[in-house]
Amino acid sequence: MMSDKELKGGHLARSAAMLCQDPEFRRYLDRAQSHKGGVHIPDGTHSEEDARDLILTACKISSRAELDHNVQAATRFRQIKAHYQRWLGRQKRREGNQQHESKTGA
Repeated sequence: MMSDKELKGGHLARSAAMLCQDPEFRRYLDRAQSHKGGVHIPDGTHSEEDARDLILTACKISSRAELDHNVQAATRFRQIKAHYQRWLGRQKRREGNQQHESKTGA
């Protein structure tokens, strides 16, 4: 079996890297941490490195490359991504409703 240093990242590792670079994902983390901790965390608080660290910790891995080789970590990453995508959908619907209300004066 390959050691951690020899693992090559595949699709999931690349997906995690792109997610960490996404400012909306980092805003999601800001909001989630605010909600979880009951303390306001300003948008823009989480960096790419913070996002990476959160994924590694939540998935119990030391490298994003492990996502492509560890079933439990891959499952947890997919859950994180699914929660984020649901949150993003809600945000977009809210923004759409607010724009509609401002145009109609409702």
